[in-house]
Amino acid sequence: MRHINRGAVVEGVYTVSRWEYPVKAIRETIRNAVVHRQYALTGKDIKVAVYDDMVEITSPGLLPPSIDYAAMESRQSDVINKIIAPVFKRMGIIDQWGNGLKLIADELKEYPQIEFRWREVGLSFQVQFIKLDHIKEQELGQELGQELGQELGQELSNSTMYSEILREIMDAPLSRKDISEAFGKKQVSGYLNRTLSKLIEDKLIEYTIPDNKNHPDQRFRITKRGAVFLELLKK
Repeated sequence: MRHINRGAVVEGVYTVSRWEYPVKAIRETIRNAVVHRQYALTGKDIKVAVYDDMVEITSPGLLPPSIDYAAMESRQSDVINKIIAPVFKRMGIIDQWGNGLKLIADELKEYPQIEFRWREVGLSFQVQFIKLDHIKEQELGQELGQELGQELGQELSNSTMYSEILREIMDAPLSRKDISEAFGKKQVSGYLNRTLSKLIEDKLIEYTIPDNKNHPDQRFRITKRGAVFLELLKK
């Protein structure tokens, strides 16, 4: 899973770190591919491809006619490989017969931005986990490139507090004092205050309590624009 990133989503006043794709569902799909592939089709391998907009798993062999992916929550089970499947069961890789598709369906409910597709391609069965918001992210990246081109250029050539603050609050919102201490400063400097104001103005960060900016529990959290800004710095 080293090619799948961990991102951040805002839940209430908290920023929660999680995988960009439903990792449990992907692992279950790979398990299914290993257990149910047609090993008689020599010269073909299980392929796992990670693209910018999707994860794709392709397995040699067609879907058994008794399995309906359109009814994933119905606990369907049909063992093709009578040797491999029981071994996986004894090893604990398979928890319970018929649980696999339901596990995938359950985790997909937590990822509404991911579309699950399946199809038969030639003599192979293919499953795709597609990012529905990938195009939106691309458009947002282009928008940021136009609006904050100067800032992007600056941070690409020499990282400053502007982008470092975004990295500090990527996983969780922080107070002004917390951010200052993260930079090794006991006192909040004027430069930090100006940078925070600039980031808010550029809509890369936001207040966790917007109605009361001076609230003692006030924190700063990264926005979607801020997360995309950081992604642009990696390219």
